[in-house]
Amino acid sequence: MSGYVEAARAWLAQDPDAVTREELTGIIARVEDGDAAAAADLEDRFSTRLAFGTAGLRGTLGAGSNRMNRVLVAQAAAGFAAYLLERSGGSTPTVVVGYDGRRNSDVFARDSVEIFAGAGLNAILLPRLLPTPVLAFAVRHLGADAGVMVTASHNPPDDNGYKVYLGGDDQGAQIVSPADAEIAAHIQRIADEGNITTLPRSVGYANAPESVVEAYVSATAAVAPAPAGADGLNWVYTAMHGVGWETVSRVLTEAGYPRPTVVEAQIHPDGRFPTVAFPNPEEPGAMDLSFETARAVDAELVIANDPDADRLAVAIPDADAEGGWRRLTGNEIGLLLGWRAARLATDASDGSGDAGVPASLACSLVSSPGLQAVAEHYGLEFHSTLTGFKWISRAPGLVFGFEEALGYLVNPATVRDKDGISAAVALLGMASEARGQGRTVADLLQEFRDTFGAFASDQISVRVSDVSEIAGIMAALRAQPPAAVGEIAVSRIDDLLLGVDGLPPGDVLRLWLDDGSRLIVRPSGTEPKLKLYLDVRGSSAKKARRRLEALRAGAEELLASVR
Repeated sequence: MSGYVEAARAWLAQDPDAVTREELTGIIARVEDGDAAAAADLEDRFSTRLAFGTAGLRGTLGAGSNRMNRVLVAQAAAGFAAYLLERSGGSTPTVVVGYDGRRNSDVFARDSVEIFAGAGLNAILLPRLLPTPVLAFAVRHLGADAGVMVTASHNPPDDNGYKVYLGGDDQGAQIVSPADAEIAAHIQRIADEGNITTLPRSVGYANAPESVVEAYVSATAAVAPAPAGADGLNWVYTAMHGVGWETVSRVLTEAGYPRPTVVEAQIHPDGRFPTVAFPNPEEPGAMDLSFETARAVDAELVIANDPDADRLAVAIPDADAEGGWRRLTGNEIGLLLGWRAARLATDASDGSGDAGVPASLACSLVSSPGLQAVAEHYGLEFHSTLTGFKWISRAPGLVFGFEEALGYLVNPATVRDKDGISAAVALLGMASEARGQGRTVADLLQEFRDTFGAFASDQISVRVSDVSEIAGIMAALRAQPPAAVGEIAVSRIDDLLLGVDGLPPGDVLRLWLDDGSRLIVRPSGTEPKLKLYLDVRGSSAKKARRRLEALRAGAEELLASVR
């Protein structure tokens, strides 16, 4: 334990944050008094380091190398600056930084731009807390070499994170391998030197002009200007205590949509997230206030963004649902928006997507296979990618991409990442057009089923306290591959660690069943969870639901057998 105390004291010597210094000082004192719980806490904080990967950094706020804090962020900023200078060929790289409303997001952002400027980069700070899609937009709009967004998106309230984008040939997309490993090596070198107080800093960074935000608003409003059916639309919006509303409200005005009834208790940024246990629209109870508001005003539609507004949730009235409202699945929203994109692409004069490449739709391999059916129906290319928009955004000729975790990329010409605001505008456009014809979003879903078949999806999510349990389950499934899931035989198993369909290797198992159903098993990339994705197709919604229920029962039996 003395080694961890020594590491903690070295950390204290360079920590500029009074809060984490006090936190760590107290833990050290308790350790020296023989407190076993404090010793275990200290070991957890210093026995490893919060890893920098293709998702950047994300973790719990607190002191230590295995937490998000000002020391870790300073090391990350200095390492990233070194990486950008190394690949710049002698020119001065430009990096733009944004931040959301989580605890310490503004502090981490200012530390970053000061270190970037001190390293000789042209550093630009967005004018205030803003959604992640604005930062992703700004990287391309400003012609920057890189971007950093300080956010933990929809993670628990005590988390924060550091998301990295690259410009140039990467077109403002999130980093992928080998950039992650190269950046991580630079960060580790800075950490090994052991004293962030010696890093040069400068306040000579620029503040981005308001015109950057205005350009994003205009580009997003142009995604779907309000049709005549939008007049009188009665809808509800929540920002989930995040930063979405200011930007959303400006986009609505420019696009011509009526103002929603907002969920007042959740409309302003609040890093404590006081009304939700988990600020993720997918989580049970997270949209309860939205449904309560919708019932009070007899709304036609509910739209929600997550705290950094890169995700979109949608709910519609449903007499069969508890409380009279049903949140659409990410797959349902993605298939509707993909259908819209396919129609627009085929209406285009040259039928091409980005850079003249044949237009394509793309989704992560765990998302509904219904998008491929849409692409084939309209004669478009289709790409299945690893999970994450760092992969989806790189699909050739992309006109639309999505993943089932409420992420949608509807305007790839301007934002190469998921964007919950442009997706909301596109969905409002579809809902309004249907409304003008006397129809609803539920009617659009039925039309989709009539056209392409009834696709149904479900997910089993297992949260663990020890991530080694996830590795054990994956190893067990590989050691003894199942011959059946429930009563349906397994016809093929794809182990993506071995490389499949030209995809980069990933810790994913994809099981194909004799009846055409699909079961995918993978660890979460951002949380201590194992996820199972279930997909079926039926001739009707009722038959698809029955098939899905049987698949879920079989998947739960399989999971129980290997835990």
